[in-house]
Amino acid sequence: MRNFIFISPNFPSNYQNFCRELKNNGFNVLGIGDCAYDLLTDELRSSLTEYYRVNSLENYDEVYRAVAFFIFKYGKIEYIESNNEYWLERDALLRTEFNISTGFHARDMKKVKFKSEMKKYYKKIGLKVARHYLVKTLSGCKKFIAQVGYPVIVKPNNGVGANSTFRIKNEDELKAFMAGKPSGYIMEEYIDGAVNSYDAIVDGEGNPVFESGLVETASLMDTVNDGLNSCYYYLGQPYDDIREAGRKVLKAFKVKNRFVHFEFFRLLSDQSIGKKGEICALEVNMRPAGGCSPDMINYANSTDVYKIWADVLAFGKTQLSAKTNKLCGYAGRRYGKTFTHDEQYILQKYADKLMAVEHVPEVLVGTMGNIAYIADFDNREEMFEFFKDVVE
Repeated sequence: MRNFIFISPNFPSNYQNFCRELKNNGFNVLGIGDCAYDLLTDELRSSLTEYYRVNSLENYDEVYRAVAFFIFKYGKIEYIESNNEYWLERDALLRTEFNISTGFHARDMKKVKFKSEMKKYYKKIGLKVARHYLVKTLSGCKKFIAQVGYPVIVKPNNGVGANSTFRIKNEDELKAFMAGKPSGYIMEEYIDGAVNSYDAIVDGEGNPVFESGLVETASLMDTVNDGLNSCYYYLGQPYDDIREAGRKVLKAFKVKNRFVHFEFFRLLSDQSIGKKGEICALEVNMRPAGGCSPDMINYANSTDVYKIWADVLAFGKTQLSAKTNKLCGYAGRRYGKTFTHDEQYILQKYADKLMAVEHVPEVLVGTMGNIAYIADFDNREEMFEFFKDVVE
């Protein structure tokens, strides 16, 4: 029997679908998490061969002992995965210490977690990147800004999403930022662009077996910092230039047996980095896009990425493919705002389009709002009318 250790299989909740498909493909699925077993859903419990509860997933020694126990009881472990950005370094360290070859090891983390290191790989394959400075001193920041001008963006060099990401517009804001003695930050020139993503499931040879792509309608940084309502959408298939760039990045980072989410900027105006409509590389994420994005990919393509991923890991290939090339839109409302249309209006008007209405987990509210409305569309006109109706 083939053994698969899944770290935190219960969060986010849709990750139980990965476990289900792994079990269906013949794996012993061995879960490690800090949620009480009785609080796991019936579906997840039925997908797990065994579950080892730790007091805290933050406690490496506890997680290490859990892996050692599973090896003692079940033998060789083929995969350790969480598919979660927060645990990628933990996953890699466990693979390293237990000599599990299917995935990144600790030595690989620098290039896939640090934004400054990613840029080196982008440049090697000819992709444009924003100029940057690793924040050390106020004088160093001023020297960099003299080259690129205000505004500039500051964010953790090793960070997740738009958390702790800020736009600095003048010297007073720069001094205020530096007064906090920031550590581990990268400063970049401001790019006037919209995020386009390359989402792919990659086989053991590094070849994509499935591809899709996201388009943001507003800056994620502004959504988080200004408490804006959240809107974005998935294309069934990525734009051609994004697909070409994404495949180059796969090879540059030697990605194998993974579900990935690579982000690029599409320039909204002519600027020093390039012409309007061109793309530049933003960051790699060696895991699926967050929250309900895998479900949105499914809706846009009428497929099942959970099964495709499990098929690739089990058999190296899949029989599933994209059946449609639609648009799946996400509109997230925030509590405390007054909206033109109440929920009943949305439910009635888009009854034949809505795929899900969900309350967003607290940890994701900053980027995704409190209540998510997810709907499928055949054209952009309908989708943008939906966005307006939900968030206006």
